[in-house]
Amino acid sequence: MQEETNEIKEIIKEDIWGSIKEFLNMGIHLGEGDKSIHLTIGLLLMLCVAFVVTKFLLRWIRYLLTRKMETEDKQKFTSVFKFTNYFIYLVVVLITLSAAGIDITLLITASAALFVGLGLALQELFQDILGGILIIVDKSLQVGDIVEVDGKVGKVFEIKLRTTRAITRDDKVVVIPNHKFISDIVFNYTQNHRTTMEKIKVGVAYGSNVELVTQILEQVAAEQKMVLKNPKPFVLFDDFGDSALLFSLNFFTNDSFAGPRIKSAIRFNINTKFKENNVTIPFPQRDVHIVPQQKPQE
Repeated sequence: MQEETNEIKEIIKEDIWGSIKEFLNMGIHLGEGDKSIHLTIGLLLMLCVAFVVTKFLLRWIRYLLTRKMETEDKQKFTSVFKFTNYFIYLVVVLITLSAAGIDITLLITASAALFVGLGLALQELFQDILGGILIIVDKSLQVGDIVEVDGKVGKVFEIKLRTTRAITRDDKVVVIPNHKFISDIVFNYTQNHRTTMEKIKVGVAYGSNVELVTQILEQVAAEQKMVLKNPKPFVLFDDFGDSALLFSLNFFTNDSFAGPRIKSAIRFNINTKFKENNVTIPFPQRDVHIVPQQKPQE
């Protein structure tokens, strides 16, 4: 019995296990000695197993970190987490190759110049991705915010890792690179709250009843539907202009994205009320005095 058991062990060790090792060692063998590279079936299987294990670990970690987050925050975190996955997979590949006996120092050295050149070429791309991560992490920009970038006003409807998309007041989609939000001056109309103050300037002729003008402007603002009653609109006597008395109507609204339409409606009503009350909006005037030139005496 002992001899039969030894024979079975030798068969398993030499025939079956030997065949498996021979199969796993099949592949491409380059070089000799310490600098040799062996791309075998066993190495590919090891990489596959490492990828599968890493994938399940990353899913488990993401679940632990996002299980108590709200849906919007969870989506933002997932976008950042996907970006870090690429770096983690690269590290796993290098560790697996090193564990398989491949000297990765030569591979890293050979690709260093490539990485430097690639980094310079994709510098702006990396800035966009970094900007996207900062936006998602510190919540400096959120969906629904109204921003002004390079003179364009838009309402943000999508924030991605590299770009932010907003729709302008004329229903056009503007794609904003995320590095704009960390390198340029950006006006966020709704960062603190949804209520914003708007202003309309108007001039009336000298000699006009300033109390009546103030009353008309306040009445027009009170009758406008999209103007808030609280905080209350107010009128300022700004200055004595060259040809007019300058006033400004200041009001508050919860929809600053529709600001131009609100201002247009108010201007229509101001013009109507001024005509009804004989208030004149002057045009610029210049007085020219002609001094006659005296003829020289003979």
